[in-house]
Amino acid sequence: MTHSRISLASTRSFACGLLPMQKRSLGGLQAKGAALGAVFAVLLGMASCANAQQNAPAEEPSTLILSDTLHYDDIKRQSIFTGNVVLTRGLMKLTADRLEANEDAAGNQFGTATANKGNIVTIRQERPETFEVIEGKGLRAEYNSGTSEFDLIGQAIVTRYICGKPFDTIRGERVRYNEKTGVYQAQGGPNSSAPGGRVRSFAAPRAKADAAIAECRAAKGGSNAKAKQGG
Repeated sequence: MTHSRISLASTRSFACGLLPMQKRSLGGLQAKGAALGAVFAVLLGMASCANAQQNAPAEEPSTLILSDTLHYDDIKRQSIFTGNVVLTRGLMKLTADRLEANEDAAGNQFGTATANKGNIVTIRQERPETFEVIEGKGLRAEYNSGTSEFDLIGQAIVTRYICGKPFDTIRGERVRYNEKTGVYQAQGGPNSSAPGGRVRSFAAPRAKADAAIAECRAAKGGSNAKAKQGG
């Protein structure tokens, strides 16, 4: 099957509506805001026009999307990717069955990534400098540039891994992050990934996480040193 390949330097971006939700700030996890924000910011923060691309930083990574089909409507400012969608941008990777991108007249970008029945949307962001990986899963992912909010919806799980081991996890029906305020919000419901339809958040002590990063850095450094000696 032929895959469409497209660099988002040539497309317009993104549209979806965000549903109202009860605010439940997870203050203890706000320190991880930058990490989750990075995950979603690259999820659908794609170029909306040539102007935006010209003003983009030179170091901004390219975006590649693989899909079975692509429908692009310049008049509607809409792009729809379907079938085994894989979006890669720098150290971030998104997988979904369908990705829809829209832009309104004011230039606000909206995006929706969805999964077919039995599948999930996954977002994985690597942070090699701290040996961390932030991974989000859900039946749906949404982004609204106007409010700077990112959502994972339906069986939502966001996990931080250090050296391959899970440390912090948020579960709910919906998990939202606001990149401007650095605040997490989570909502329970019948489609929550936590037991009883509740919100469940687990955060390891900061000292334990820092120790794991230091241990991983020492181990990786030792391996690199041995490799250099052997070469």
